[in-house]
Amino acid sequence: MTFHGKHLIAGEWTGTEATFASTPVTGEPITVSAGDATLVDKAVQAAEEAFWSYGYSSREERAAFLNAIADEIEARAETITAIGTAETGLPEGRLQGERGRTTGQIRMFADHILKGDYLDRRHDEALPDRAPLPRPDLRMIERPIGPVAVFGASNFPLAFSTAGGDTAAALAAGCPVVVKGHEAHPGTAEIIAEAIKAAVEKTGTHPSVFSMIHGGSHEVGGALVQHPLIKAVGFTGSLRGGKALFDLCAQRPEPIPFFGELGSVNPMFVLPEATAARGAAIGEAWAGSLTMGAGQFCTNPGIAVVGKGPEGDAFVAAAKDALAGTGAQVMLTDGIASAYRAGKDRFDGRNAVTPVLTTDSDGREATPNLYETDASAYLQDHALGEEVFGPLGLVVRVDNLDEMVTLAKGFEGQLTATLHMDDGDADAARALLPVLERKAGRVLANGFPTGVEVCDSMVHGGPFPASTNFGATSVGTLAIRRFLRPVCYQNLPEALLPADLQGI
Repeated sequence: MTFHGKHLIAGEWTGTEATFASTPVTGEPITVSAGDATLVDKAVQAAEEAFWSYGYSSREERAAFLNAIADEIEARAETITAIGTAETGLPEGRLQGERGRTTGQIRMFADHILKGDYLDRRHDEALPDRAPLPRPDLRMIERPIGPVAVFGASNFPLAFSTAGGDTAAALAAGCPVVVKGHEAHPGTAEIIAEAIKAAVEKTGTHPSVFSMIHGGSHEVGGALVQHPLIKAVGFTGSLRGGKALFDLCAQRPEPIPFFGELGSVNPMFVLPEATAARGAAIGEAWAGSLTMGAGQFCTNPGIAVVGKGPEGDAFVAAAKDALAGTGAQVMLTDGIASAYRAGKDRFDGRNAVTPVLTTDSDGREATPNLYETDASAYLQDHALGEEVFGPLGLVVRVDNLDEMVTLAKGFEGQLTATLHMDDGDADAARALLPVLERKAGRVLANGFPTGVEVCDSMVHGGPFPASTNFGATSVGTLAIRRFLRPVCYQNLPEALLPADLQGI
């Protein structure tokens, strides 16, 4: 397939004189039109115009549009896999699974909005005879907020990018979307944008309901989040980049919500009975989770908390052996690979940690590394709790449960926290749980967090710095609520109410 490298603005492919070249793992680079503030303004103005029809469309119309997007993505399955693997280095099986997840969550949102529960409809009937004052008729419903900006993620070219969870949730809510494509996979973004364009045409949806602008500089992201017609932002990426965009959103004349998922070290707590019974097995399995996808998951469990003594030593030894047997893996971008090496150097330069397994990574490839420290040293060195995006693990050894609880209280906000426990660990788990539920958006038992199920009850978010809004999730049907706001209608005639409120 030949890629034109253009932007999709209000249903039309648009090029620019300024360009940048993609950096695929295999195949030839794509010459891509660079985005700019003028294109952002054009796309957002068009999205605002589309809102006056799309924002007031029926749930049935939006569900049909979402299902059409999923159909069009599946129709391009082979091409998506081919360009996705070339641009990212991810294996075909991973891309195929991620495509299924992407279309699955789009269809799930379509089904969810048809049920109507997400609207949180409420009605307090008028009480004209109430003393001392009568009560008016009050009805409430969630309404879409307007155009939404979405930033494509580097580590998920499908599920968290052009037609990923943020885009699907916003479209389900009734909000037009302007996507900033990620520079790491412009070809993949182009194909997905073509699929959405085809769905727009098939269903008769307003052509400006979706636009995609390639990056090429920080200008595009800054212009997008500061545009006065953008009403919310969805972002998955680094803490540094996300915090910069978050600050821009907060500094606007009209501040807007920034729903940033910024990463996490996702600590695991291996409790004493579980360590004694199967510490080595847990250590080996942890190594597998730590290196899955070259460690490039935001839910990668980078820290394991284990007791001191021979049983904890067995956990460490098994993890080391399993990591030593893992070969080099290609990382998503040269920048991510460079940041991984810098993260390893940060650990190597600290006396607070002891190397267990150290390797040298070259170019765009990464090999695993493992370090060990104790609770006291960890709590005194904030940098040990900063995410290293890649297959690097840290084991924190503790003397007892009290120290484990103290350590848990010292963690910053996390996407996940995990308890590895046996029946005899129930009391210890009970002591840790109140702390962990304050620190993380998802608490697991006897598993690994690197699989995020797409369903009604999933929470993918957490206290800062895991995310910028602890009351939201970027995965699951609750994600739609991010792009809605409650509106109360007082004494309005039935015929003037939104259709979804009439008869309630």
